[in-house]
Amino acid sequence: MEDLERELLLISKGDELAFNSFMNRYSKRLYYHAFGILGNKEMAEEVVGDVFFEVWKLRKTLLEIASMSSWLNTIVYRKSISYLRKEVKGNQEISFEELQNFSFPDMQTPMDDMLSREEIQCLNEAINSLPPKCKHVFFLAKLEQMPYAEIARMLQISLPTVNYHIGYAMNALRKRLVGG
Repeated sequence: MEDLERELLLISKGDELAFNSFMNRYSKRLYYHAFGILGNKEMAEEVVGDVFFEVWKLRKTLLEIASMSSWLNTIVYRKSISYLRKEVKGNQEISFEELQNFSFPDMQTPMDDMLSREEIQCLNEAINSLPPKCKHVFFLAKLEQMPYAEIARMLQISLPTVNYHIGYAMNALRKRLVGG
C-alpha cells in the first residue's frame, strides 16, 4: 500500500505522471465493471474516462479515502447508472432490479497460464450463465474483492442479499464445473 499512498500524495499535488500510473493500475478493472453494467465497449470507456476525470477533480482529498478500490467501484456504478438514465431511459429512475443484463466480459488472469483454453471457456460460460444480478455481485465480491458491506451499500441491497447471491453463484459454478 505504500506505493499507492506515495502515488496518491503525488497526485494530490498535481503530478500527472503519478496520475497516469494510477489510471494504469485501475483502468482495466473499472472498465470490466462498467462494461458489465452497460454491455457496450464505447459506453464503458466513456464512463471510465468520466471516473478518472472525477478522481482528478477530487485529487486533493484522495489520501482521505479508506478503500480506493471500493470508492472507485462505487463511482463506476453510479456513473454507469447515470449513463443508462440519460441514454436509455430518459432520466427515469433505474434500480438494481432493472439491471437485467449484467454482462461478464471474458477476462485473462495470471491463473490462465495454468488452465487450458477449454477450462477457461468453461469457466467463462459458467459465470455468464449466472443471473445478471448474481453475476454483478459475484464480480464485485470475488474479482474486485469489495467487502460485502460495501457491495450492499453501493447496490442498495441488504447484506443477506449479497450473501445469498455469492452463495448461489458459488453453488451454481461448483455444479456446472465439477458436476456435483
